[in-house]
Amino acid sequence: MRNTISIILLSFFVGSLSAQTKLDDFGRIILNTYLSEKMDLPKESKDLLKNKLNQIASNNGMGGSDVNPRFIITANVNVGTKDIIAGPPQMIAQNIDITFFIGDAISNTIFSSETISVKGVGTNENKAFIEAIRNINPKSKELISFTEAGKTKIVDFYATQCDFIIKDAQTLVKQEKYDEAIYQLTLVPEICQECYFKCLDTLTSIYQHKIDADCKEKLEQAKIIWTADQTPEGAQKAGEVIGSINPMASCQTDVKALIDSIDSKLKADEKARWEFIMKQYEDKIAAQKELVRIAEEKSKRDDVFRENEAVRAEEKSKRDNVYRENEAVRAEEKSKRDDIYRDKEASRNFEMDKINASNARAIAIEYAKNQPKIITYNSIYWR
Repeated sequence: MRNTISIILLSFFVGSLSAQTKLDDFGRIILNTYLSEKMDLPKESKDLLKNKLNQIASNNGMGGSDVNPRFIITANVNVGTKDIIAGPPQMIAQNIDITFFIGDAISNTIFSSETISVKGVGTNENKAFIEAIRNINPKSKELISFTEAGKTKIVDFYATQCDFIIKDAQTLVKQEKYDEAIYQLTLVPEICQECYFKCLDTLTSIYQHKIDADCKEKLEQAKIIWTADQTPEGAQKAGEVIGSINPMASCQTDVKALIDSIDSKLKADEKARWEFIMKQYEDKIAAQKELVRIAEEKSKRDDVFRENEAVRAEEKSKRDNVYRENEAVRAEEKSKRDDIYRDKEASRNFEMDKINASNARAIAIEYAKNQPKIITYNSIYWR
């Protein structure tokens, strides 16, 4: 049921965001590219460096968005050496250190940093900067480790700050700032699972508070309109207000009571237009119920799929275990065969050695037979 309400909740909430905001931006860690205005860097070089930052974030699934401006990726440039190379044309060579940072822009906390040294040569400083920045590889091991470290620290941030985030959202609810509370909770990415599900439960409750408060306000507005003008025109105006009430609000009993009250006061020949408006509202409720039904069925299918996946994973694990056991048996059998082979090989070598030794002695004996009977050892000098 929580999954169902959450699906409906997100469908309403996302609709109220800027058109530039993507649903994909929720559920993942977002890094927003930022370069300080104080950075003493030519505009072309700064634009290129900003593009490199975007590439680093995007390559690691952390591309920027206005959805969550809290976490940023930024950089600082320090010139190590600058040499003038005689021409023509005269060239400038610069060795620069670019330090990349990932951090929390609100608390001014640095999560990770990495310094890359690059060199650029150009006919002026700007071109030398551009050449140096072009040499930055967004997919280098150093920058991948840098972004992974930042991502880990952000996950740790949500793990330690989760209760405070929920508490702040509940405080906003008391101030009737429902949209802001929902926004703050929705920013928690899915990758931070424990905090994400805690916030999802709280978010569902807050959304219900929001639509209930909205229903109460619009119901009072409709009553005022109808009380002031109990005519078909007044009924139409009140009906338009009623039609904008969220069908999931808990004040439907009071809404129906007002509808019945208006309906009973209208004459039979004036009810057609009113009934048309109410039919639209009933269709809206029916559509909403259908959405709930579809969401519940999808949730059930997802549960069945996950269960089947678990069964398949277990079966695969069993097959893998059997395979590993068979591999172990085969390896053991191979080891035995190898031992037997080595034993036989050693045996064969031993027999061969005996044969060779026997042949050598036979040759030596024949050689000795052909030597003179008196032998002198003039070459031997023993001491």
